Amino acid sequence: MAQKDTLLHLFAGGCGGTVGAIVTCPLEVLKTRLQSSGISLRPVFQVQLGTLNGASVIRPGPVTPGLLQVLRSILEKEGPRSLFRGLGPNLVGVAPSRAIYFAAYSNSKECFNGIFVPNSGVVHMSSAGFAAFVTNSLMNPIWMVKTRMQLEKKARGEKRMNAVQCARYVYRTEGVRGFYRGLTASYAGISETMICFLIYETLKKHMAQGRLKPSSGSNKGASDFLGLMVAAAFAKGCASCIAYPHEVIRTRLREEGSKYKYFFQTARLVAVEEGYAAFYRGLIPQLIRQIPNTAIVLSTYELIVYLLGKPSQ
Repeated sequence: MAQKDTLLHLFAGGCGGTVGAIVTCPLEVLKTRLQSSGISLRPVFQVQLGTLNGASVIRPGPVTPGLLQVLRSILEKEGPRSLFRGLGPNLVGVAPSRAIYFAAYSNSKECFNGIFVPNSGVVHMSSAGFAAFVTNSLMNPIWMVKTRMQLEKKARGEKRMNAVQCARYVYRTEGVRGFYRGLTASYAGISETMICFLIYETLKKHMAQGRLKPSSGSNKGASDFLGLMVAAAFAKGCASCIAYPHEVIRTRLREEGSKYKYFFQTARLVAVEEGYAAFYRGLIPQLIRQIPNTAIVLSTYELIVYLLGKPSQ
């Protein structure tokens, strides 16, 4: 691929990621709080019937606060600005991460097309997996700082750490290795990216071949990009539901001073102490955030590639 095309994919991916990050930041904060082990569980009392002597037994059980409860708590105790915690490192990281991802994806896709059946499912999954591996390896320190900032709970008026202060604190307390906490979970999450792009590229191919085929040649209309947004939203929704548990494990691994050390150890602890349902805490805000975010990112990427150069193949 020519250098001009690579730069085009870098620019288009960066723009798409930036727009999506700004619009969906509050949902990112809510999702991270719900995934955290530090969320306060509300005790309730459940009545268990059918004991041997016919009496009922009242036993306490924890209930995870819902999305609206967490939102209300943040607004009341920390103020609206807390819904944008971590936006700084997110903006610093999202543009280069998306740029790196789409450039790696388009280049590796061209390479894999020469090895496997061109534009097949294997090509799309291999390209997405390679691009996600490269991006996660390079960008994990920034996402680590973002997660720490989102988990920081400060009352109104209390001074909060900015991104630079947070990075210094992580380095001082945990060293360089601290910036790579959660990387194993990110590698596990590559499966989500592979599933997402497999579904997206398949739908995109059917759109080009069927009655939703984009206006032939270089004349794409608004309905074509709307179709791409719907395809991206559907693909991301399916992939997120299938591979979501790695998100919870990654957040736990990035908590400060936590008992979570390794990927499988964290998965075992969460399952034993909180049950398997805990692996899907925060799924609703994740879907609310990621579905439109992915639709925005991919459609913006496709639009810029279309406007500034030839459409991606």
